[in-house]
Amino acid sequence: MQTTVDLSELVSAVGDAVVVSDVNGAITLWNKAAERMFGYTEAEALGKSLDIMIPERLRQRHWEGYDKTMGTGVTRYGTEVLQVPAVDKAGRSFSIAFTVALLHSADNKVSGIAAVIRDDTRWFEKDRAQRKRISELESQANPASKSAVLN
Repeated sequence: MQTTVDLSELVSAVGDAVVVSDVNGAITLWNKAAERMFGYTEAEALGKSLDIMIPERLRQRHWEGYDKTMGTGVTRYGTEVLQVPAVDKAGRSFSIAFTVALLHSADNKVSGIAAVIRDDTRWFEKDRAQRKRISELESQANPASKSAVLN
């Protein structure tokens, strides 16, 4: 038995944020999970630049990559999970993990990009704490190598 899937219902129902932007980086789709994650309602986000979720210090690098992807139709992130900082409406910085998919028009030109995003802050903080602890333990276990490195 084949089940028909209503794409609009699926995008609304998933727990991850789904954000779609056009070739210029204007938001064209913003689901409920994106509202919860970033603090902007759909009405506030639609038509706005992706800058509303990108920390200012990372915007230039983001737009260089975005423009290159839109121009070439190629992204190296098609199947790779990306982990980057993000910012919400209140200015809170947090970590996100996401995948992207290029969208194409009927004439096969890139028409935008879709991202499925998850708040990754807890994992990021846990990983950072573990790396710090490992470094501390290595320093305690081998203090001679630490002093040799410092000299």
